[in-house]
Amino acid sequence: MGKLSVAKVKSASPGRHPDGDGLYLIVRDTGSRQWLLRIQSDGKRRDLGLGTAETADRSPETRAASAKIAAVDRKSLTLAEAREKADAYRRMIKAGIDPVEERKKAAPSTPTFEIATRACHEEMKAGWRNDKHTKVWLACMETHVFPVIGDKAVDAVDSVTVRDLLAPIWLEKQETSRRILQRIGVVLDFAHIKGWRPTETTLKSVRKGLPRHKRDDSHFNAMPYQNVPAFLAKLRAETETAGREALAFTILTAVRSNETRFARWPEIDMRTATWTIPGERMKTGVTHIVPLASAAIAILERRWEGRTENDGLVFFSSPKKPMSDMTMTKALRTLGYKEAHVHGFRSTFTDWAAETTSTPKEVVDKALAHKLPDKVEAAYRRTDFFERRRVLMASWADYLEGAKSDTRPVKPA
Repeated sequence: MGKLSVAKVKSASPGRHPDGDGLYLIVRDTGSRQWLLRIQSDGKRRDLGLGTAETADRSPETRAASAKIAAVDRKSLTLAEAREKADAYRRMIKAGIDPVEERKKAAPSTPTFEIATRACHEEMKAGWRNDKHTKVWLACMETHVFPVIGDKAVDAVDSVTVRDLLAPIWLEKQETSRRILQRIGVVLDFAHIKGWRPTETTLKSVRKGLPRHKRDDSHFNAMPYQNVPAFLAKLRAETETAGREALAFTILTAVRSNETRFARWPEIDMRTATWTIPGERMKTGVTHIVPLASAAIAILERRWEGRTENDGLVFFSSPKKPMSDMTMTKALRTLGYKEAHVHGFRSTFTDWAAETTSTPKEVVDKALAHKLPDKVEAAYRRTDFFERRRVLMASWADYLEGAKSDTRPVKPA
């Protein structure tokens, strides 16, 4: 009797889950699930992709997917069907038949890299929280990859092919080329699980055939913390706009710009001076409670007077539409700050806390909603340092307002 159950197939965490006799459920970090059978044939161990694991009835959106994708996509298999298919392959081996060769004879024509990529995107996107990332992921492939190797059979794409594809943009567009390399690797792994590629592919050798990328230590250009109080005063001297107030609020709270852009009134508690950002909007996927200093509350009070809905957006270009991600950048540029970046103010806040306060790094990291890289440490550290963060954010606001602009150490509570 197999180790897996229907419920386990639906709820299994990322990893490799054995059912027995070489049958595995593979769960990716994206949430996609595939069946894999490990066999021994002619003294060689091989992994056969059996198909996608069926966990629920298919949605209308899935049924309406591209005909091209449907033509090459293998049938989703329930646990019982996967066991039955695995048993059929085992019987073939006992009869002296090579299942890999038999699959090659019976398999439909191998899809092109473009079709395989679109099939991969269709399955993986369900596990992505960010709609923008979902669109950009495919758009990047459409721009840089499909025109070059889109018509090539997915099983013919190798390290040399990928190296030649990336060579023209490797130094010119470093971040883009790194992302393309990573995404091609995802597609090739997906194609292997689908049975479109006989073996798993590693693209580690691609980098060895290309010049080394220069290390970029600049990250987002950050304004020196000593200059921020003067900048904020200059910003407030201008006519109040949603973009300028959103920028000031972002600086005061040290959050990411997207978290400000999509802030809604039900998340704000003026009585407790807190802003609760739901996990689905956070990069870490974890709800984050931001203590609000009086300067941040003052901005919210002005925005409340001009609201159109009690449960609507706090900052907006129109009542139903969030402001563009370039609106705050424009507020910077129009004041003559051509190099600074909105996201860089998080680095500015970090530098200020390190240079002028005695606040422990873990409290600053929590204020920035950073995820602890050490999983063991994360498991044991349950506190969110809320009260210490409230003192820290109040000190930051005081510094920006000029109350503590002499940069003497500010001791946390």
